[in-house]
Amino acid sequence: MGVSEPVDGPPLASLRRSQQTSRRLPRRAAAGRRSFTSTTRALEQLVESGAQVSVHVVDLDNHVHVLSGDDHVTMPVAGLGVVPLLIEVAAGFAAGSLDPLEIVERSAVAPVSSAGVWRHLHAPALPLEDLAVLAATSGDPIAVNALLQRVGHDRVRDRIEALGLRRTALLDRFRDQRGPDDAPQVAVGSARELAGLFSALVNSQVVDAPVSAQVSEWLSLNQDLSLVAAATGLDPFSHDHDAHGLLFINKTGRDRGVRAEAGVLGGPRAGVAYSLIVCFDDLSITHRLRAHDAFRILGVELMEYTH
Repeated sequence: MGVSEPVDGPPLASLRRSQQTSRRLPRRAAAGRRSFTSTTRALEQLVESGAQVSVHVVDLDNHVHVLSGDDHVTMPVAGLGVVPLLIEVAAGFAAGSLDPLEIVERSAVAPVSSAGVWRHLHAPALPLEDLAVLAATSGDPIAVNALLQRVGHDRVRDRIEALGLRRTALLDRFRDQRGPDDAPQVAVGSARELAGLFSALVNSQVVDAPVSAQVSEWLSLNQDLSLVAAATGLDPFSHDHDAHGLLFINKTGRDRGVRAEAGVLGGPRAGVAYSLIVCFDDLSITHRLRAHDAFRILGVELMEYTH
């Protein structure tokens, strides 16, 4: 099933950087809600420093785009691009074409030594379902490579097309080094499509209700709450059943000079689907922290919007 586009609200100007203009980022909040003034300011500062920014926030109740800028632009999203792979895996489990308990030997998978959890475990083999959990919770690159090797790029590409995603692609497996013959990025996507994908997941519109529920369950276990999610106060290791009734699922992507996150945040006043992608020159810890701060500021204002 394709992902439906939310209904557009009043037009918003672009976040696109320009050397000839001092045009400020647009901002808008639904009537009676808080604005995203601080987020807008933080993103402006990133753009002025040379970063490329893409953002999209949509209200799940009225489908109004409450914040957007350059949300149609395709940008690197690193591990955030794993979500379509997880959807294809869940669809395979549901259809019976994949056995959740099928064992995969780690030695048969392209190794990645720079990150991940599985490389530190003694278990030399794991079932596909456990690999999906590792991919969703920690973005484990060997687990992702194993799933991609088992499913195949063609099926993931077909799934992305069936979902109606035109600016999103999982280009390659994870690698320690990228050579001239390798894809330059693991994955690319646009903020609008990725926010729409998460909206469709929580509304049971991705493939069908069981597949949407399975992928949402995996993503609800994600342990990277250091960007937008830092504002939620959730326990990174136990947040799928929050005592305050906070609905939250997300997936992040990280690479050199790339930070990306998409997710859904639901509170007592509203629910939103969001995506923020920032590509920046990772020249110093200051450059990196400036990018991280923008994600956290967005998180604070999303909490204000939903609570």
